[in-house]
Amino acid sequence: MATAENGNKVKVKYTGKLESGKVFGSSEEGKPIEFQIGEGQIIPGFEEAVVGMSEGESKTVEVPSEKAYGPHRDDRVFEVERASIPDDVSVEVGGQLEVRHQNGESTIVTVAEAGPEKVKLDANHPLAGKDLTFDIELLEVEQPA
Repeated sequence: MATAENGNKVKVKYTGKLESGKVFGSSEEGKPIEFQIGEGQIIPGFEEAVVGMSEGESKTVEVPSEKAYGPHRDDRVFEVERASIPDDVSVEVGGQLEVRHQNGESTIVTVAEAGPEKVKLDANHPLAGKDLTFDIELLEVEQPA
């Protein structure tokens, strides 16, 4: 039975929960996720949890925010004039908007506050600053060629 190591491609099922127990993500309904360990394709704490697991093994792991989506950073929260947002764009607290930068790249932001004159936007990942719990089942380990 193969054990997951750095450089292996793995296939896992997972359920991710907040400290409150609320599920924020899961592969149970759909396909398992696949990634290569050491490539930085997923959050560090999840990847570290998979290393050393054997095919067919399941475990629950707590991932602190530092090894998940990082701390919530105040410098990623900013205000814009309501008039700078097109009228046909819905601006509701908790909603998400795509902000285009001058260099052509874009960022997804969450509406933190919505007033008639100003709108506060948060460019942090929605799970930034949160400790996460994952139930992980390692389905398959593929050794590098």
